[in-house]
Amino acid sequence: MHIDSYSFGCIRVDGIDYAEDVILLRSEVRSPWWRSAGGHVYAPTDLEEVVAAAPEIVVLGTGYFGRVKVLNKALTVFAEAGSEVIVEKTSRAVESFNQLAAKGRDVAAALHLTC
Repeated sequence: MHIDSYSFGCIRVDGIDYAEDVILLRSEVRSPWWRSAGGHVYAPTDLEEVVAAAPEIVVLGTGYFGRVKVLNKALTVFAEAGSEVIVEKTSRAVESFNQLAAKGRDVAAALHLTC
């Protein structure tokens, strides 16, 4: 899987455009992705399917301006599952995801596309 491009509110993954937040989980793109805690928070319940998949690395994109907050409990849940977590603004998270995927790492991502 490869993220072809990202700009505010839009991401292209393997040639397909998405205008809502995405979860990238191995060979699947899940969009739209609903977050129970609201638009600007990542809570453990929002990331259950990613935790269940137990990827080696999880990249969390906090939005174009980095406004999404990651609750400490969400980070704890990933640590308990044995997943390394990278939290970055979405533009940088896209770069990290692509670099890790190109190296064949087991990487998943949850990416907020707007603010």
